[in-house]
Amino acid sequence: MSAILVITGVVLCMASGLPSLATRRASAATTVLIVAGGAIGLIGAVLGLIGGTAGLSLPWHIPGGALAIRVDALSAFFAAPVFLLAGAGGLYADRYWPAARMRAGYVRAFFGLMTGALALVMCAANTILFLAAWEIVAVSSFFLIATEHELAESRSAAWIYVTASHVATLALFAIVVLLHGFTHSWAFVPLAPGSGALPAGHALLCLAFIAFGIKAGLMPFHIWLPGAHAAAPSHVSAVMSGVGIKMGVYGLVRLLSLFDAVPSAFGTTLLLAGIASSILGVAFAIAQHDLKRLLAYHSIENIGIIVTGLGIGALAQTHGQPLLAVLGYAGALLHVWNHGLFKALLFLSAGAAIHSAHTREIDRMGGLGRRMPWTAAAFLIGAVAITGLPPLNGFVSEWLLYVAGFTSITCSPHGGPSLLLILVVPALALTGALALACFVKAFGTVFLGVPRSTAAADAREVPATMRAAMAPLILGCAAIGLVPALFGPLLGRAVHAAAPRLPMAATLTALLQPIQTSALIIAGIAIAAVLSLLALTRRAATALTWDCGYAAPTARMQYTASSTARGVVGLFGWAMRPVIHGPRPFTIFPFAAAFESHVPDTVLDRALLPVLRGARWVLGFARYFQHGRMQLYLLYLGVTLVALLAWSAR
Repeated sequence: MSAILVITGVVLCMASGLPSLATRRASAATTVLIVAGGAIGLIGAVLGLIGGTAGLSLPWHIPGGALAIRVDALSAFFAAPVFLLAGAGGLYADRYWPAARMRAGYVRAFFGLMTGALALVMCAANTILFLAAWEIVAVSSFFLIATEHELAESRSAAWIYVTASHVATLALFAIVVLLHGFTHSWAFVPLAPGSGALPAGHALLCLAFIAFGIKAGLMPFHIWLPGAHAAAPSHVSAVMSGVGIKMGVYGLVRLLSLFDAVPSAFGTTLLLAGIASSILGVAFAIAQHDLKRLLAYHSIENIGIIVTGLGIGALAQTHGQPLLAVLGYAGALLHVWNHGLFKALLFLSAGAAIHSAHTREIDRMGGLGRRMPWTAAAFLIGAVAITGLPPLNGFVSEWLLYVAGFTSITCSPHGGPSLLLILVVPALALTGALALACFVKAFGTVFLGVPRSTAAADAREVPATMRAAMAPLILGCAAIGLVPALFGPLLGRAVHAAAPRLPMAATLTALLQPIQTSALIIAGIAIAAVLSLLALTRRAATALTWDCGYAAPTARMQYTASSTARGVVGLFGWAMRPVIHGPRPFTIFPFAAAFESHVPDTVLDRALLPVLRGARWVLGFARYFQHGRMQLYLLYLGVTLVALLAWSAR
């Protein structure tokens, strides 16, 4: 039953854009179809998590291919947030990108295609079908990123995205071929014991790190992610960030589940790459002036946290430490859900602010909290969750990884992976502190203070349907944060599917029970404090605050995005290398002054693009040999043949 519901949800999502392509008047039909598809698919995924494995197979006339759907605990765990965000994004788009807006049918058609194919990736039991769905997601995402293709920024982001996606797809082709060589099957079946130690197993894991690392946006493969998430419409960014990049995580977890154990070097690589991504991702986020680019870099940070958990699990499993492996895999998988919820909430609330203020520049917003209280509250809830503060969901998954880090010291005090895992706790602490600093800057600059532009001063709250789309995400963040033990059995089934050879050393419900009690106490204290503060505020007299002699302060007297982040950016200047254009030295006479700062992406802008420009310059010399004359080409062939004959005659 669960497989039928899931495939029904996939079909409805993929077909939802067809009415809007036919006529603009059918926008309501598109919304109904994608919301219905999301709801039906979500029910099927939940049934797949609660019940046993279900499958559905139909004939397909492609060599090696089969329309084979398998809904087990792992695929259902990853498909559930896809369907949830598909429905929420479709409802949000009804007013965010209405039918009267340019390319509305185009956006809705590719959005439905992308979300349906995403769910199909998570549930494909056949590697050829997995490849086909993977490529549908890549192509539809390319067109969505290029929605506003009249802008050079959007075109550049789309081309970088599609180039990176095709590199990942080429590596994925090689992975599928190697898997077939191991199993002589095009299905996802377990590998023979010891396969990870073979040269072909090493090649398979290296290719997986590249292919799935690119799709997930793991550093240093993240080059496509900031530009793509900034350029796409906000509801598309919410899905791409919340669940689109989880394609890479799912592929990596599914592949790990096929091995009995992987080499320690691979687990170490995952751990170190995850730590680097989490710290540097949030450091780059702090330096951003574009609200959506700021959130995009936080996706890199959270993918780093997830991959850190997978690295803990892989290392612990290799070294025979089941409790530690359970904690690592559980923290990583739960963070897949948590990140999908709070990041989608942040992108939708940021999109609402952008929709009203008509800009993505943080320094041109300000004061939106009074004008958009619902949006401000939603963004604040997402910010508290993403920074890992109790009592919301981000704290729960990070707490499991904290416990794993501390447990590693007691599990193997005299050897094993403990020397590396001891890095987990300080890395998570640093990441959390930097994330808190970043969202203090983002929320304070965007929603507090006074408006910094006329558009911000005229901003109004978004329509009810856009706010309604955020409601299930808020409820999800609160539910996992306040009653995490309720989700323990579901998480346990997903962990067992991710590592089937791993004995469940402890029930996750028991591990989550203490944090649930603490979260409920903290929530009660917070509610009481807020109610007391509101009561005191109503009775307090109001008066102007001391203004340091400025009787009429202006928006220019507020902290900017650059000034708030200056200290942290300077601390990580060795990695980010910010570009600052400041005013000339002051003289006794006043003059017009300007200040500008930006932080280029170190990998893309400072390493990859200069190399590619140099290669283009070198290859430009080839035009001296390409004149379009057949006689010259025949001469080249003759010279080559003579050179080969001379070389072979030695």
